[in-house]
Amino acid sequence: MVAQRVTQSGRLTSIQGLFAMRSLSGLTLFCDFDGPIIDVSDRYYETYLLGLSDVQTLYQTRGVSVPVHRLSKAQFWDMKQNRVPDVEIALRSGLRGDQIEVFLKRVVEIVNRPDLLQKDTLQPGARWALSLLRAQGARLVLVTLRCRDQATQVLESHGLLDLFNGIWGMQDAGAAYANQAEHKTGLLAEAIATMGSGSTAWMVGDTEADVIAGQSAGIATIALTCGIRSQSYLKKFEPTRLHSDLLSAVHYLVYQSENCSMSVA
Repeated sequence: MVAQRVTQSGRLTSIQGLFAMRSLSGLTLFCDFDGPIIDVSDRYYETYLLGLSDVQTLYQTRGVSVPVHRLSKAQFWDMKQNRVPDVEIALRSGLRGDQIEVFLKRVVEIVNRPDLLQKDTLQPGARWALSLLRAQGARLVLVTLRCRDQATQVLESHGLLDLFNGIWGMQDAGAAYANQAEHKTGLLAEAIATMGSGSTAWMVGDTEADVIAGQSAGIATIALTCGIRSQSYLKKFEPTRLHSDLLSAVHYLVYQSENCSMSVA
């Protein structure tokens, strides 16, 4: 049993942490998919490399040599995290003129190809973070620009599907790569209207779209730097908090809740 004492006001306070294992029972966490839970960096980089190779092959059939400069993964991901436009990435890779348009179109065509999707991996600590939230009594709602069926299949393959109370996603498989804030804002509004937000709600994600969506809904936001945006870029959008990854964010929420419980007197 959890040890308790009665204060002069007659209220119960735990001396080991009131409701230690159910401290987040009033919390609803609306969580993005790519970035917080899934690491897409290998897939995006491989898509970039294949896009360049496909441009070279196409122009070779036309008798045109296209010398390219393939960025390292670190260079490529740093540009993606700092919101360098894909056109600029193509330019820095040696493409010119209509070659850029061909490259951009090709990237969109192949980024969700099954063999490339297999390069996605779980973010370190994501499984533990999600399990901890549910163990603490929080509700988990996925709000993703990924195709809903696709996200559901990935979660099921990792044994994580049952941890979620609801899943909101897109029908368009290409929406996640475009990452338009208005789409995320609309999805989050739908999720809140259907699921409610409990006594406390947070939106957690790794892009400006997540922060803007949460702010538009009037809920607190956590921006994660483990995904496709850098800390310096995310700061511009003034999220409620910045964390390195989902596990760090969950530890903060648990710690905050337990401290609030301990302060009851």
